[in-house]
Order: sequence, then structure tokens, then C-alpha cells
Amino acid sequence: MTAIEQTEAARPRGTRLPRRARRNQLLGAAQEVFVAQGYHAAAMDDIAERAGVSKPVLYQHFPGKLDLYLALLDQHCESLIQAVRGALASTTDNKQRVRATMDAYFAYVEDEGGAFRLVFESDLTNEPAVRERVDKVANECAEAICDVIAEDTGLSRAESMLLASGLGGLAQVVARSWLHSDRSVPREQAVQLLASLAWRGIAGFPLHGIEHH
Repeated sequence: MTAIEQTEAARPRGTRLPRRARRNQLLGAAQEVFVAQGYHAAAMDDIAERAGVSKPVLYQHFPGKLDLYLALLDQHCESLIQAVRGALASTTDNKQRVRATMDAYFAYVEDEGGAFRLVFESDLTNEPAVRERVDKVANECAEAICDVIAEDTGLSRAESMLLASGLGGLAQVVARSWLHSDRSVPREQAVQLLASLAWRGIAGFPLHGIEHH
């Protein structure tokens, strides 16, 4: 169950919930408000009302708006990192790995909760703690891709990291562009087009010591 689904299930005011369930409910409400309004326009009053709780209950779990925002970022940055790692581990066929990784980014941005906006389109990137988390998700996704490139091609770590950063950046930018378009290109076709582009580039680097997939 997503954070937003937990919010819907637990929204009636006055219901007593276990601490973890209440925290998840508040995170779901906060996600809805931050995605709709952005950080600066969102108010703790709005989040408490959306969750169906009093402000004191909200402050019991999160001392301030930034704490709440950072908790959401931690949750959704980790979600993308795990999705990319899962895509890379899903097959040993490198062409399919590329496609699975591209698809992981598309799935992430297409999630109906819109959490990707907090990670990729935040209006608070001048805040060091937010910048740190946004940079972390990009770096850790690139590191995961880099591990595969370095192992398979024999390129140096620095060279592999440059290629990995390029693939990750390509995936998230194109996925967001597709999401914000009229989506006349179906998702499966969009993923395949992007995967074909990326594969034609990365496949140009000879594999190191193993048969080319």
C-alpha cells in the first residue's frame, strides 16, 4: 500500500492509530500537498487538514515542515535507487538491462502519487539538506549502473561513472518529458525507443573478457 493509499484509508478524524501507521498517514497527506502546491506554498495547516488530524498531532511526529519534506525525500529517493538496482539485477542480458533500467525511470515518474516531482522538480533545491538528497539519488543510481559498465567493459571507474551518469540523466529527463507531453507515444513504445538509443551507444564499448550479448 502506498503512502497516499494509507492516507485515504486512515483519514477520518479522531481515529487512533499506531505510531508507524500515523506517520505513514501523515507522509501520504504531506505528499499530496507538496506535489500539488510545492514546498513554499504548502502549509502545515493544509497537511494536518488533509490528514484529518490536529496540528499538535502532526508536530508530534514532525517538528517542522522541512523535517516532513526531508522524510518524504528519503522515502522516495530510496524507492528509485532500489528500482534501478532491481532492474540491473533482473537479467544478465545487457540489452535487456538497459531496457529494464529505462523502464524503471518511466515507472517512477508515472506513479500516480507524483512523488518524482519532489525529487526531480523540487522548488527547494537551494536548501542544502534537500540538495544533498537529490544529488544522492542521482549518484547512487549512477553508481549501480557504473558497477555493471565497469565490470563488463573494463573501462576505468571514472570512465564508467561518466557513462552511467549519462544513462541515468537521459532516462530521467526523457521519462519526465514523456510524462509532460500528450503521451501520443505509448509508454511501452517510448521505453523501447529510449532503450534502443541508449543501447546503440553503450553497445559500442567492447565487452571485457565475455561474449557480447
